[in-house]
Amino acid sequence: MAPAVPRSGDAIFANVERVNAELFTLTYGAIVRQLLTDLEEVEEVNKQLDQMGYNIGIRLIDEFLAKSNVTRCVDFRETAEVIAKVGFKMFLGVTASVSNWDTEGTCCSLILEDNPLVDFVELPDTCQGLYYCNILSGVVRGALEMVSMKTEVTWVRDMLRGDDAFELQVKLLKQVPEEYPYKDDE
Repeated sequence: MAPAVPRSGDAIFANVERVNAELFTLTYGAIVRQLLTDLEEVEEVNKQLDQMGYNIGIRLIDEFLAKSNVTRCVDFRETAEVIAKVGFKMFLGVTASVSNWDTEGTCCSLILEDNPLVDFVELPDTCQGLYYCNILSGVVRGALEMVSMKTEVTWVRDMLRGDDAFELQVKLLKQVPEEYPYKDDE
């Protein structure tokens, strides 16, 4: 049997069962609206969205690895490309570009020209500090933690705030060595 070949984001997206995009967008909007009502503080909503995304990311990585046939990435640079080209396409139907690398290769930007989470969204003046898509930063952080990369993910640009694109900065804090619960020789 031939080894599994990694599939492109487009090929995976074509074969993944999807929900209606408008339903997804409106449901996410309802969640954000409810958080704003319940928590009242925009900064608390940002934290909650990030935590929700983190919890999703630590579970989503299993589905990603199972369906994409992606093998272990060589370095953080390759990991960022896989997230941008395969991960975002697989789960959101969009691709991101990777740019703004630092000299050490430990910090980059994922830039989304299109973001399905923000269709039909306008932020009121009372919510200008809200990172509406903060769930995405949590998803990326949670998924990377599950593949032994401790990261910090923050929003740099946001079209809901008048910027020309959505930009997530992903900074690798440390590569966590894999730990095994037992030794093979015991």
